[in-house]
Amino acid sequence: EVDSALQRYRTEHGIDTAWEARERVVVALTGGPEGETLLRRGARIAARSGSGELMAVHVSSEDGLAASDPRALAAQRVLVEQLGGTYHQVVGEDIPATLIGFARAAHATQLVVGVSRRSRLLALLTGPGTSSRVVRASGDIDVHMVTHSAAGKRSSLIPRGRGALSAKRRLLGFVLALLGGPLLTLLLTATRTGDSLTAEALGYQLLVIVVALVGGAWPAAFAAVLSGLTLDYLFAEPFFTFTIARPTHLIALLIYLVNALLVSVVVDRAARLTRIARRSASESEVLATIAGGVLRGEDAVESLLERTREAFRMASVRLIADGRFMEEHGDPEATGERTRVRVAERFELELIGRALDASDRRILDVVATQLAVALEQRSLAETAERLQPLEEVDRVRTALLAAVGHDLRRPLAVATAAVTSLRSTGTKLGPEDRAELLDGAERSLENLARIITDLLDVSRVQAGALAVSIESVDVADFLPGVLDDLGAGPADVLLHVPDALPPARADPVLLQRVLVNLLSNARRYSPAGSPPELSLSTFGRSLEVRVVDHGPGIDEEHRSRMFEPFQHESDVSDSDGIGLGLALSRGFAEGMGATLEGEETPGGGLTMVLALPIDTTVRDVEAAGAGA
Repeated sequence: EVDSALQRYRTEHGIDTAWEARERVVVALTGGPEGETLLRRGARIAARSGSGELMAVHVSSEDGLAASDPRALAAQRVLVEQLGGTYHQVVGEDIPATLIGFARAAHATQLVVGVSRRSRLLALLTGPGTSSRVVRASGDIDVHMVTHSAAGKRSSLIPRGRGALSAKRRLLGFVLALLGGPLLTLLLTATRTGDSLTAEALGYQLLVIVVALVGGAWPAAFAAVLSGLTLDYLFAEPFFTFTIARPTHLIALLIYLVNALLVSVVVDRAARLTRIARRSASESEVLATIAGGVLRGEDAVESLLERTREAFRMASVRLIADGRFMEEHGDPEATGERTRVRVAERFELELIGRALDASDRRILDVVATQLAVALEQRSLAETAERLQPLEEVDRVRTALLAAVGHDLRRPLAVATAAVTSLRSTGTKLGPEDRAELLDGAERSLENLARIITDLLDVSRVQAGALAVSIESVDVADFLPGVLDDLGAGPADVLLHVPDALPPARADPVLLQRVLVNLLSNARRYSPAGSPPELSLSTFGRSLEVRVVDHGPGIDEEHRSRMFEPFQHESDVSDSDGIGLGLALSRGFAEGMGATLEGEETPGGGLTMVLALPIDTTVRDVEAAGAGA
C-alpha cells in the first residue's frame, strides 16, 4: 500500500528521480558466462542493506534475435530464485536506455553491470560499450561495474564458432576467393592503365562482397587480404614488389582493406540475422502446430507426440517410461537414427528417423518441456479422477452432518419438549393438553424414524448393498396401498389406469416406497384445486408410471441435481426430511433395473417418469396359450 501511494504521489507531481524507500538492486544479465558473478555480487549488495530487494533483468532485442545463450539464462534464472530475487525479461532495441528505464520503473537504487567482454582495440574501433553508456545515463542510480573472468577477452569483430552459414557455403566462399581472384586479376591486367588503381581496388572490393554473400565473414576476410596483396604486388608502383612508392597508394590500399573487412563483417551479420529469423519463423510455426493440437481439445500427450513426429519428419516417436515403451506414434518397425531426450525424471522421448542438427535439438528441448508439463497434467488428472469418489463421499458426509445438525434436531427437540412437559410435576395438564403433547411426540418420533430409515437406505444404495427381490407385479394393484400410506382420498390424487396393462418386473417393497415418495413430493407442490395425477401406460418394452404435478416446477439448472442426496430446491425440497426422497427413489428404481427421470409438465410443474421393464415371460406364456 505504501509503495502504491508513493507511486501515485510521484506520478501526480511529475517526480522521476529515485526515492530510496529501501535498497532495490537490479542486475543486468546478458546471457554470458559472467551472469553468475554479477548475481552473487548483487545479492551481497542487497543483503548488506538488511531488507534489500534483488531483481535480475535481461534485455532482448525487438526482433527476437538475441545472441544470448538460452541455457545460461535458464541457469541464471534458477540462481536468481535461489538467492531470493526475481527474474524479468524486457524487450528493447536500445539496451542501455531500456535497462535504465526498467531500473527507474522499479525504483532501483543500485545497478550492477559487468565490465565489457570486448578488448581495448575492439572498443576503440566500435566505440563505447553498453556498460559505459549505462553509467552515463544512470543519473542518481548507483552503478556497480563488476569485473569477471571473461572481461576483455573478445578481440575479434568477426563472431567465433561455426558462423551463420553452413560449412558447405563457407567452403564455397573460399573456393570462390581462390578462383575468382586470379580470374579478376587477368581481367584487370588486360585493361590496366597508368592511373587505374582506384578502379582496380573497387573491382577487388566487389569480389570481396560477392565472397561475403556466398561464404560469410572468414572467406571474405581471406579474399580481402589476398586481393590487397595482389593490388600491392601487381597494380601499385613499383610493380612486382610489396613496396609502395607513393603514399597515396598506401592510403588507398589501407582504406580498401578496412572497407573490405567491414563489408565482410556486415554481410556476415546480415546473413546471420537472416538465418536466425528464418529459423525462428520455422520454429514458431512448429511450436504453433504442436500447441494447436492441444488447444483444439486433443489429448495433450498424444497430440504432442504426433505433432512432433510430423514436425521433425520422423518415422516414429516413442514415449519411454522407466525403460519401457509407454506410447508410440508412427511405424513400429521403423529404423534409422535414434535420438533420445530426457522429458522428466521417469520419461524419455525417442525419435527414430533422420539425424537432428543443433537447431533441431534446441526446439526439441522446448517440446520436451511442453511434454513434461502435459505428463504432469495427465498425472494430476488421473489423481483427481481417483480422488473424485472420495470427494463425493466427503460431500455426502458434509451434507449428512449438516442434516443431522438441523433436520434431525427438530423432531428430537419436539419429542424431548413433549416428554419433559409430561413428566413435569409443577405443571398441571388437562387431558386435551396431554393428548396433544403425546400426539406431537409420536409424530416427531415417527418422522425421526423415517429420516433414519432413509439415511440407512441411502447408505445401502451408495454401498451397493441394497437387497432386491425382483418378481412379476401388477402395478395397478399397488395403488390403493400407496394412497393408504399417504393418507390420501379419492379426490387427492387423479388416477389414469387403463385396462389390460401387462405386468412389470419389480421389487414390491421398493416399488411401493418409490410411488409413495413421488406422490408425496407431487402433493406437496400441487396448488389447491389442482391435485397431482398418476397415469400408467406402456412404451416399447417398458411400463411407464407418470406422476404429474402442476406446481412451480424446477428450472433446467437445478433439474440435473435434483436426484442428488440432500437437495432442497423447489420440487425436490422436503420440509419434513433432509432431501433424500428423489435420491432414494432413483436408487431404488435403478436397483430394480428401472429408470427414473424428470420432465417439465406442459403448463408448469414437474413430471416424474418411472419406466419399469415389462415381464415378457408372462406375455410369452399367454401368447403360447392363446395359440394353442
